[in-house]
Amino acid sequence: MEAVVSTQSTGEMELDELDEWEDDEDERVFAEIRAKRIAEMKAAASLAKFGTVLEISAPEYVQEVNKAGDGINVVLHLYKQGIPLCALLNQHMTELARKFPATKFIKSISTTCIPNFPDKNLPTFFIYRDGELKNQMVGALSFGGMNCTVDELEWMLHKTGAVASKLERDPREKRHIPDAMTSAIRQANYYNSDSD
Repeated sequence: MEAVVSTQSTGEMELDELDEWEDDEDERVFAEIRAKRIAEMKAAASLAKFGTVLEISAPEYVQEVNKAGDGINVVLHLYKQGIPLCALLNQHMTELARKFPATKFIKSISTTCIPNFPDKNLPTFFIYRDGELKNQMVGALSFGGMNCTVDELEWMLHKTGAVASKLERDPREKRHIPDAMTSAIRQANYYNSDSD
């Protein structure tokens, strides 16, 4: 059939020959798309090394955080039992670890990992890449308190480069409640401008 295609233009082909040529062309395009997708999936699978939250102590810190490997993002949560926001963020981390298996999610009781770490700084997230500290989020205000959702934490981690989120905007914008006084002034200005 290929010999026919090379000696004839598509305008000179019979209808059956043209159908067969289109089918062959479709198969070739689908094979290329399939091969490209398989290569993408293999690349993603090679990066998907983690997928869970690892609990560490001080002796494991250097190995698990500083020597995590080239190109590896590490999210370390320092927490303490009995602090509700720490428990909430641990739950969110479990979900995010499954969603972003290329990022290493680690948690550690603060004083086990860093002696005398002050409770007022909890929860604390340290973000590492290539063994170096790149960012930190310290204290409840950094996370928006107990209202912090998993999407909001994902967005915060995305902004630090720790995860490659598909979120396009900060989910906290949805919760924004306009100030009543500002809203009333705007309405008054709108109605006053109509009378001019």
